Amino acid sequence: MKDYSDLSTLSDKKLRTLRNNLNNRLVAFKAPSQKNLPPSHMLHGLDEAQCKALLERVIKELKTRF
Repeated sequence: MKDYSDLSTLSDKKLRTLRNNLNNRLVAFKAPSQKNLPPSHMLHGLDEAQCKALLERVIKELKTRF
């Protein structure tokens, strides 16, 4: 699992990519056949609650930039 403690160090593009991946992952948690992410994936090891919390932080960081 990657360290997302300081989102201000990420570029705008990386933040948007992270936001999109989080949104997709949250949809996947609702799907009946949930697949496991490979260890190289940026969200590997995060559960649904952690994804939701990180998504809120990412959205907040993006709003401060624009």
